[in-house]
Amino acid sequence: MEALSTLAGHLVFWHWFILAVIFLGLEILLPTTYMMWLAFGAAVAGALAWLSPALSWQAQLVIFALASVLSTVLGRWLIARHPITTDHPQLNRRGQQYIGRVLTLDEAIVNGRGYVNVDDTRWRAEGPDLPAGARVSVVAVDGTCLVVEAAD
Repeated sequence: MEALSTLAGHLVFWHWFILAVIFLGLEILLPTTYMMWLAFGAAVAGALAWLSPALSWQAQLVIFALASVLSTVLGRWLIARHPITTDHPQLNRRGQQYIGRVLTLDEAIVNGRGYVNVDDTRWRAEGPDLPAGARVSVVAVDGTCLVVEAAD
């Protein structure tokens, strides 16, 4: 505990800025958005330590914790309230883009299961029993399975 107190006693503003850069680097490497808020908290603590060099290390840690929690809550609230829009909403939901599409069965649906080729990929299809070559419409996606019904 003595070593931690001695080390923390020498905590200055540039330590916080370095920590903010480390958090931003982790944000780039990791598929989350939590490190960004910690980086903001570290930057706030660094800025206040720069403006007030006499700020104790305990106060700096409290400022970092409060700024991190506050920025996380505020950031999540803002993102929930103003969701990010995209011109490719189905980009990572490949099966969803096939809903409404009319396809031809590659293999007959027997006992509720068959196969259909979509572009260059073979998908399992679930629906009413239909012969191979029948035209089907995709009505839903269940995991990696297309739920189909007879077209027309």
